[in-house]
Amino acid sequence: MGKRRCVPPLEPKLAAGCCGVKKPKLSGSGAQSRNQSTTVPGSSSGPLQNHQHVDGSSGRENVSDLTLGPGNSPITRMNPASGALSPLPRPNGTANTTKNLVVTAEMCCYCFDVLYCHLYGFPQPRLPRFTNDPYPLFVTWKTGRDKRLRGCIGTFSAMNLHSGLREYTLTSALKDSRFPPLTREELPKLFCSVSLLTNFEDASDYLDWEVGVHGIRIEFINEKGVKRTATYLPEVAKEQDWDQIQTIDSLLRKGGFKAPITSEFRKTIKLTRYRSEKVTISYAEYIASRQHCFQNGTLHAPPLYNHYS
Repeated sequence: MGKRRCVPPLEPKLAAGCCGVKKPKLSGSGAQSRNQSTTVPGSSSGPLQNHQHVDGSSGRENVSDLTLGPGNSPITRMNPASGALSPLPRPNGTANTTKNLVVTAEMCCYCFDVLYCHLYGFPQPRLPRFTNDPYPLFVTWKTGRDKRLRGCIGTFSAMNLHSGLREYTLTSALKDSRFPPLTREELPKLFCSVSLLTNFEDASDYLDWEVGVHGIRIEFINEKGVKRTATYLPEVAKEQDWDQIQTIDSLLRKGGFKAPITSEFRKTIKLTRYRSEKVTISYAEYIASRQHCFQNGTLHAPPLYNHYS
């Protein structure tokens, strides 16, 4: 079993971008891969190469796509009269859960507030009332009915949520190097996701984690003797229908490892596993929560100024 840590070890703040492009399914089973050298499809080109990777001490590393699962907390709407949050209707077929999650839909609303104010030149909104505890966090923007990735950047260093969400809202929306900055015209089609990372544990080996349950972050020494890191969030392997070996090998390629991948090399990997809490809302749901600020689709007062003291 892995050794549990409540939060990641102290380190310089790392910014990380995620890849929402559908990656090619890896061929071969885990049993075959353990005894063979493996080349991951797309390792020399395509989405697995569309990233920056550096050593674990500074700079950027990339994280795969954040999505909303059915077990997340209810979407909430701000009551303009009381300033309190009330549940929004859940999507059809989605069970209402009583999990005591930290992440809330109001965090996504705050991200929309920050982006809206920036794009329309309003003063930035005042600080919100949800918890300001420190967490590693990611903000993801998707667009359209097919929810194509439009930007995703976050940090593995714990940040106070108020300043962290404000910073990574704009960083993910405007500075993801894979996309042009988001514009006003794109707002109506956007979806915003907030993901908080929790339950970090040092794994006993590279297989000490569960597909669909844990996110994983690996550290390894590449063929040039340089330390590299890479990570996938908990849902990625399951979405791609990968087993553990396929996920590890894809992550090595994502981290820039170009040499043949052998069973012996996999054993040198240092792996940290973690879990995440996520919530997603659409722009339409955001507008509904801030309806008293809008008239005929136009913002007449900066969001949050009427909500927060």
